[in-house]
Amino acid sequence: MEEKKLTYKDAGVDTKEGERAVSLMKEHVKGTFNENVLTGLGSFGSLFNLDVKGMSQPVLVSGTDGVGTKLKIAFLMDKHDTVGIDCVAMCVNDVLCQGAKPLFFLDYIATGKVKAEKIADIVKGIADGCKQSGSALVGGETAEMPDFYSEGEYDMAGFSVGVVDKDKIITGEKVKIGNKIIGIPSSGIHSNGYSLVRKVFFDKMAMDVSEYVEELGETLGEALLTPTKIYAKACDAVLPKFDVNGIVHITGGGFFENIPRILPEGTAVSIDVGAWKVPPIFSYIQKCGNIETKEMFSTYNMGVGMMMIADAADADAIVAALKDAGEEASVIGEIIDRKDETVVLNYTE
Repeated sequence: MEEKKLTYKDAGVDTKEGERAVSLMKEHVKGTFNENVLTGLGSFGSLFNLDVKGMSQPVLVSGTDGVGTKLKIAFLMDKHDTVGIDCVAMCVNDVLCQGAKPLFFLDYIATGKVKAEKIADIVKGIADGCKQSGSALVGGETAEMPDFYSEGEYDMAGFSVGVVDKDKIITGEKVKIGNKIIGIPSSGIHSNGYSLVRKVFFDKMAMDVSEYVEELGETLGEALLTPTKIYAKACDAVLPKFDVNGIVHITGGGFFENIPRILPEGTAVSIDVGAWKVPPIFSYIQKCGNIETKEMFSTYNMGVGMMMIADAADADAIVAALKDAGEEASVIGEIIDRKDETVVLNYTE
C-alpha cells in the first residue's frame, strides 16, 4: 500500500479556510480606507501616502499593544466582534498622548485553528475601532498555529502609527505646578486588570458571564466586555485650540503607575476623588473582591480613561470643548509641589 502523502492541512493548517476568512473580512477592512491608502489587501507591504501639509517637521509616533486576558471573557461569551475595538484603543490612545493624529493600523491575530467567521468578526471589531480613531486598517496577519493555543482561543495585538508636528509634541515637560487635571470618562474597565477580574468573579464568587447583575443593569459578561473608549475625537476637540501640557492614558497600573510617567521631577498630582462619577463595575469588583481602595486605583482607571493637564486659565474652556464633543469631562485635580509621593488621592464627600 502506498504511503499517504501528507499535506499542510494534515498538520493542522487550512489555507483555504484562511482565504475564506480574508474574503469575509475584506469589506470591513476596505471601509477604513481613505485617499492615502495606496495598496489593497494582498500586497506584501502596505503603502500609505504621508500627507503632512501644514507641518514644518512631521514626526511619526507609534504604539503597540494587545487586549490581554479580556479575551477570556470573549471566549466565555463566544462574542468576538468588539475585542478588536479594544486592540485599536490600547494602541491609538497611547499615540494620542504624544499629541499625534492617528494615520494607520496593523493587526496580528494568532489562533490554533482558523474559523473564518470568527476571524472576520474579530477584524470587524478592529475595523470599527479604526473608524472611531480615524485610522486606516492597512494590513495584518492571521497566524494559524496548531497545538499552540487551546481550542477556540486566540491572541491578538495591534500597531498604530500617527503623526505630529515636532513643535506640537506633548511629553509632559511643560507640566508645572498649578496646572489643572481634566478627567475624561472611561467606558468601564477598558482592557487592563482582567486577571484580577477573573479571580474575583470566577474563582472567588463562582459567577457566570450570563448572570444578570442588578447593580450593573446588565449581565456580568456584557459589563466586562464593554469596549475600551477611543479618545481621538476628544483630542481633536481640544488639541487644535488649546495648549495641553500633558496627556495620560490610564491603563495597566492605574493612577499610580501612569500619571507619574509625564510628571517633571519634584511634582505630584492631587486628585479629588469624588469629582467624577465612578462606573458601578468598579464598586462591584471592589465589594466582591474585598479590595482596598488604593489597590483599585493602582489597577484600574476608576472611571477616568484619559487625563489632560493644562494651564489653570484654560481648564474650564477645555472642559467646555470636551462637553461640546460629547464628553462628560471635569476638572479632577491639579499639579502640586511634592517630592515624597507622586499621586495624592483626596477623598471628598
